[in-house]
Parts: sequence; C-alpha cells; structure tokens
Amino acid sequence: MKKVKLLDIIATLKPIPIERLQLLEEDYSFIKSLPSGQVGTIVEVYEQEEEDHYLVEFADTQGYEYAMATLRADEILVLHYDLAIA
Repeated sequence: MKKVKLLDIIATLKPIPIERLQLLEEDYSFIKSLPSGQVGTIVEVYEQEEEDHYLVEFADTQGYEYAMATLRADEILVLHYDLAIA
C-alpha cells in the first residue's frame, strides 16, 4: 500500500461520529456523523510505531473548512487523478 502523505486528497470509508469531529461551522452542529464518502485533505501526519494517524480537513466546494478529524489509515481511501501503473 502506498504511504499516505501530507496534502493527499482522501475519502472517508465509514461514517465518522460527531464525538471524533471538531466542527468549525455551527451550521453543521446538527449532524450525528460525517458520512462515508466525504472528501478531505491530509493536513498533518502523525507517525507512530503501531499505526499512523492523519489530521484531515473537510471543506465545502467554496473552500470553507467545516470540520477536522484525526483518522486511521483503515478509515480513509487516498484518491488518485492519474493512473499509476505498477
């Protein structure tokens, strides 16, 4: 598996509960979780011996950040724009 790196664009693979989110917009305070498939950007990589964690910023199409969460590798899918041939 390719290493996740800073500024990678990701999608969530499972819902992220509100308890794990830092909401930055009051308009979204009613949500119970961030649904799977939400697109975000890796803004920090926390390298640890057992398992790396990633601070992910979620923003709308206008670029306004509305939430952040620290996620594990098994909770994200790195999105690719170019075809990588092995």
